[in-house]
Amino acid sequence: MIRTAALDALPVREAVPALLSALDDHGTAVLCAPPGTGKTTLVPLVLAGLVGGGSRRRVVVAEPRRIAARAAARRMAWLLGEQVGGAVGFTVRGERVVGPDTVVEVVTTGVLLQRLQRDQELTGVDVVILDECHERHLDADTVAAFLLDVRETLRPELRLVAASATTDSAGWARVLGGAPVVEAAGVSYPVETVWAPPARPVRPPHGMRVDPAQLTHVASVVRRALAERAGDVLCFLPGVGEIARVAGQLGGVDAEVLQIHGRAPAAAQDAALSVADHRRVILSTAVAESSLTVPGVRVVVDSGLAREPRVDHARGLGALATVRASRAAGRQRAGRAGREAPGAVYRCWAEAEDGRLAAFPAPEIRVADLAQFALQAACWGDPDATGLALLDLPPAGAMAAAREVLVAVGAVDPAGGVTARGRRMARLGLHPRLARALLDGSAALGARRAAEVVALISEEPPREYGDDLAGAWRRARAGGDGYAARWRTEARRLERAVAVRDPAGAPPPDPRASNAGGAEEPASPAFEARGSGRSPGSGAAPDDGAAGLIAALAFPERVAKARGESAFLMANGTAAELGDGSRLRSAPWLAVAVADRPPHSASARVRLAAVLDEDTARVAAGHLLTDGEEVRWEDGDLVARAAERLGAIELAVRPLRSPDPALVRAALLDGLRSEGLGLLRWSPDAVTLRSRLGFLHRTLGGAWPDVADDRALVERADEWLEPELSRARRRADLGRIDAGQALNRLLPWATGEAGRLDELAPERLEVPSGSRIRLDYSAEHGRPVLAVKLQELFGLAETPRVAGVPVVVHLLSPAGRPAAVTSDLASFWQGGYRAVRAELRGRYPKHPWPEDPATAEPTRHTNARLRR
Repeated sequence: MIRTAALDALPVREAVPALLSALDDHGTAVLCAPPGTGKTTLVPLVLAGLVGGGSRRRVVVAEPRRIAARAAARRMAWLLGEQVGGAVGFTVRGERVVGPDTVVEVVTTGVLLQRLQRDQELTGVDVVILDECHERHLDADTVAAFLLDVRETLRPELRLVAASATTDSAGWARVLGGAPVVEAAGVSYPVETVWAPPARPVRPPHGMRVDPAQLTHVASVVRRALAERAGDVLCFLPGVGEIARVAGQLGGVDAEVLQIHGRAPAAAQDAALSVADHRRVILSTAVAESSLTVPGVRVVVDSGLAREPRVDHARGLGALATVRASRAAGRQRAGRAGREAPGAVYRCWAEAEDGRLAAFPAPEIRVADLAQFALQAACWGDPDATGLALLDLPPAGAMAAAREVLVAVGAVDPAGGVTARGRRMARLGLHPRLARALLDGSAALGARRAAEVVALISEEPPREYGDDLAGAWRRARAGGDGYAARWRTEARRLERAVAVRDPAGAPPPDPRASNAGGAEEPASPAFEARGSGRSPGSGAAPDDGAAGLIAALAFPERVAKARGESAFLMANGTAAELGDGSRLRSAPWLAVAVADRPPHSASARVRLAAVLDEDTARVAAGHLLTDGEEVRWEDGDLVARAAERLGAIELAVRPLRSPDPALVRAALLDGLRSEGLGLLRWSPDAVTLRSRLGFLHRTLGGAWPDVADDRALVERADEWLEPELSRARRRADLGRIDAGQALNRLLPWATGEAGRLDELAPERLEVPSGSRIRLDYSAEHGRPVLAVKLQELFGLAETPRVAGVPVVVHLLSPAGRPAAVTSDLASFWQGGYRAVRAELRGRYPKHPWPEDPATAEPTRHTNARLRR
């Protein structure tokens, strides 16, 4: 029996007529309704004609999470007085509960995406509701873009509704082709904010890690809220691990502690979402922000943390990272305390920090790994996604990186077109890396074993399972915990999925074809172990070898070779280390499935890996194999050898007796870049020439070359270091190149200016005494320096000039020690000379100190010599 009273009590009912009118007129609409108004439950029933007396239509509701999809279906079935699987059903990954009479089906956006790829027309579906679109999940944005394409080209009668608690209504209206915006008012009660920051600073989140002190503080705030307030407490935490840790610290509280997250058993989820006659503490991920209604809640404890998608560099996959929750998320969470009565929110951070938080969470398309999105777009026929109606365009760099991954695994060809192999990979519901491992690994190990290992990697095992992938596999097979149950379900799904042959009937491809756009080749001997119970390799135990093969197929750039006790080098060039006590420490090779690099650490830390052998590494990472001449500057000299490498890993090396001259020259240039032009022979004359040329470049510019910068000179090596550079074969040969002779080649000979070098920047300058004094052009101020004994300039009224620039005169005592510095000799004779004369004439009485130096005879000699 339909629960009419419950339906009539839903506030969204008042907005239903406007929504129906908008769909009749435009075919699309944006529905904005706060949490708890019934947008997820009443609206689909009305649009399907199950309540309200309308015509019968088939409605699909897309939810971002499995738990929300199940809960929405159960709630709608309860409102109709039915069981799930009747008029209302649901489909999530690995679970489908529908019947022949189902007209409202709740699915995850991932499931809907797969359906659209199989049947672009969505045959039999009349209305699609995209729920919680404000969360901006990548799958939801992709589904919306595909559905709009379907409406425009294939099915203009298909109706679309974008529904959300709070969203960018103007943006969605624009994307939906000018769709009307329908707003529904909600019922809310005042919520008091209590600021509850930790007493001591806690470390900010890093990757998936949360400071244990932060979780201890959250547990203490929950206890405080239980003591200070009535009603159930809803505590928001970023993930399953944090929920488990806080639950462990709430032992002894006078309340039932429940957990809501996607991995929780259905019975536990039902208990948390049902009315209870006793007090409860519900620990939840962000799923309870808007997707679920938790009755009885009067208090919210907000940890201030959330999980957002990022590129997980630890696994080379898209994954979640712990971040500070946005202000919008904080408002959503606080509102859960005021749904049924006045309430309170305890925020586990300082009020002063609140204004510094991000206003909204970042759309996934801006920050996530786009490999799966790029594959979906390629399968849709728009590899660059330029023709899709998206609220935000994907970043060009992220799309380029995604394209590289797809080409490497054979999902798309170099032009971006999807291959038959890529279409098969897209149907598996996995990241393309894991899809490659599943398809290629099945050819060697059989579908079941490959699926089991891929399922382990796709959802990282708990830390207590250890860092050995094969050991974790054995523990999952024997385990009875929640992770093991989920793992078995996913492994069975993947085994069934990989058993489906391509439409063309092609067999699974050989892994060596992965780098060539998925072209089929006969299986190599290393992959003929299928069904034998042993995996490729030499003597590895079956589980170890199989786990190593799958991990290497998924992450070929992270196969690693030992280079010391517990130390490894990965093919991508990153050093990696195992933790103390790891049974993998003696392995000669590893296939690293998960690794991270702690802050300020030079090496990555291996968190999950499997034993590997070199033959399997060569096959799995075959596109990284190179065999050729290596000529480079290393440790201060030229090294020439023939080397076989797997990425950065050196497999075999032999000396190279006759290296390619072009490679030698390039390596020598690298040496000059890294160590500088000091590798050449610089005589005093060469150093002086460089200084003179630098002065002319600064002063006159034009054809006079810039020789001050080593790197700039190296880049012009063709102009001045030939032919000597091309004849050089080692460091010692560079030391025989006369830098001064080489620099002469840069002089402006073609214009005739080179002949004026001695005129414009003379090496020596003749002074009144007749001496020829060497000029110093290396001074930092850029002007030439003339260091000369004071008596040799008697009678010189004007400061000497070089290229029109007055020199800086360093006047020396008869003993050659500095006495004065001037750039204006005339002024010095009139003023500064008197002080110098007074100070030095007593010290050097044998030398002339005339009262009027401007008219005195210049000399290099003493008074006695002058009298002869």
